[in-house]
Amino acid sequence: MSQQQPQQQQHVHSNSSNSVTIPVSEVYWSLVDKADKKFSKIRDLPYYERHRYDTYFFKVFKVYTELWKFQQENRQKLVEAGLKRWEIGEIASRIAQLYYGQYMRTSERSYLSESYIFYEAIFTREYFREGLSQDLNLANKQLRFLARFLMVCLVLNKRETVHQLVTQLKLLLDECKRTFQETDFREWKLVVQEIVRFLKADTAFMNIRPLRYSLVLDPHPDSLPRASAAVTTRTLRLRNAVLSSYHNNEVKFSELTIDTFRMLQSLEWEPSGSFYQSSGTKMGASGPSRTNISQDIVDHTLPPNPQKVVLYRPSMTHLIAVIATVCEELPPDGVLLVYLSASANKIVKDFQSHTISSDVISSIPLGSVTENQSVPTQMKVNGLSNNSCLQFGSRGNGGSKQNHVLGGRLCTFGDLLVRPLRLLFQKVRVTSTIPWRPLFLVIDSESSIAFEAISGAEKGEPAALLLSPRCSAPMGSNDSCRHSNGSLFTIFLTAPLQAFCILVGISSSEVDMGAFSNAEKLLSSSLNDWGLALAACDSLSPVWVQILGDPFLRRLLLRFIFCWAVLSLYAPTYSKTEFVPHCLPHLPENFTPKAAAIQTVVLQVAETFGAANKFIFSGVKTAES
Repeated sequence: MSQQQPQQQQHVHSNSSNSVTIPVSEVYWSLVDKADKKFSKIRDLPYYERHRYDTYFFKVFKVYTELWKFQQENRQKLVEAGLKRWEIGEIASRIAQLYYGQYMRTSERSYLSESYIFYEAIFTREYFREGLSQDLNLANKQLRFLARFLMVCLVLNKRETVHQLVTQLKLLLDECKRTFQETDFREWKLVVQEIVRFLKADTAFMNIRPLRYSLVLDPHPDSLPRASAAVTTRTLRLRNAVLSSYHNNEVKFSELTIDTFRMLQSLEWEPSGSFYQSSGTKMGASGPSRTNISQDIVDHTLPPNPQKVVLYRPSMTHLIAVIATVCEELPPDGVLLVYLSASANKIVKDFQSHTISSDVISSIPLGSVTENQSVPTQMKVNGLSNNSCLQFGSRGNGGSKQNHVLGGRLCTFGDLLVRPLRLLFQKVRVTSTIPWRPLFLVIDSESSIAFEAISGAEKGEPAALLLSPRCSAPMGSNDSCRHSNGSLFTIFLTAPLQAFCILVGISSSEVDMGAFSNAEKLLSSSLNDWGLALAACDSLSPVWVQILGDPFLRRLLLRFIFCWAVLSLYAPTYSKTEFVPHCLPHLPENFTPKAAAIQTVVLQVAETFGAANKFIFSGVKTAES
């Protein structure tokens, strides 16, 4: 949307040879009305079913491109006709929202970059500041803009900009409460509390290295070993992921929880070298240039990011419908990753209303989920539009527990979800034009054991399952709990060395960065060695062999092995199976915590931090033994 020479007038031709001159302002407001109508239709569409809506999205982009170009070319005339600065800001904000929505649908980071560019321009040019103290509606526009910009900067990992925006949000909220009635801004007080709490969990320590897959720090995909053709002839790729989290009082901003936020990043590429150049970007008077941002974000040497659907507490029906739709859109070499994080005590208020039978599963039309079938109603929280929620209980119960008895016992997250998932996976494999749908399930819940029922129930290829411990391990730091940091299991899968430190009680203020760097190199090298050994292992299940060529899934599996070993050897949880994760299909003995090679790595990491005395080793000698 580049600047061009201003047009002097606009014409439309009548049936006669004469032309009728239409005022520039009328043409402009006609374009605004057209764009508004298209925007109102597109903003409530779900973030999945990408191919179904792609054409429409490009049509909306085209309209807003035309509108933006027109107001640039005719800016002076429009200002003279009464155009306000906030109205220009509103157009830019809409374009930024469109780009962010397209990123959420496609996971293409260039869209996220474009969204940032428009939001940053709004911020530095202060489009919403003029007249803010006299107009309550304008004050809310500025607050919504800051919240949306914050979300984009969080996902881009622009930490200094995030803190700058939080400061601006606090100052603006204080100003608004002094100028208007404080009751008009109660919800915004909660928004500020949310982002402050989120940043306490998403610390600089958690981001010492990028959560995204970095070619600077992780093995290049082309260097990953190929498995023996005798074991499997297929190499699968992670193409899609469904990420959902629903815990009581979980750390979140808007409808992005800290756990899904970490998983989302871990399933994307880090543009080569950009993390160290851009994560500290701070906005100045003119802001960073478009060229620099684009160079920072776009890396044409990398494959596309896997597409992701992030759901905040969706209804069970919605979750199943989304998974069914995404499964049907998988390409022949594609894997679907499903990440579910939930409390075991998230109990359904009325079990009968949420029971999904085989008849209901059979009625889901794969590849064509309508709004009524999938219940994809969107929530608008403080002007932020996101997907609806998976919850077991009343939406407005404030997270209170609802007891229900299933077969004479309390029913849990696992009980309620496993059966419909089993039925769904059977249906997808049987009815699809493609004979199988590879699935990679990551379950982070105290009731994760219930999902073992999925293994062996599939009609076709078995699913790969990474299942969290049933109980949370006692940690060395009092503030290192789920309510303040998110799930330890998820941290192990996304930032394993930080998870190790949290477990043994090493806080971010106490960590020796020299030791951390040494441990990082040691762990990275060891995980790579494990990956090579897995690829050469003849007894490894084909389910695992065929995903070893995918860098994201391979990294998750290797980090799981490290997590499994650490929690198995950790003295407070030693020989206590409820504190240990497990996977299906089972891994060979050489990759279990009993193996000397696996214990050696844990011992070396522990000794690097001076924490070897917190573990019990049976297969290797420690410095003290």
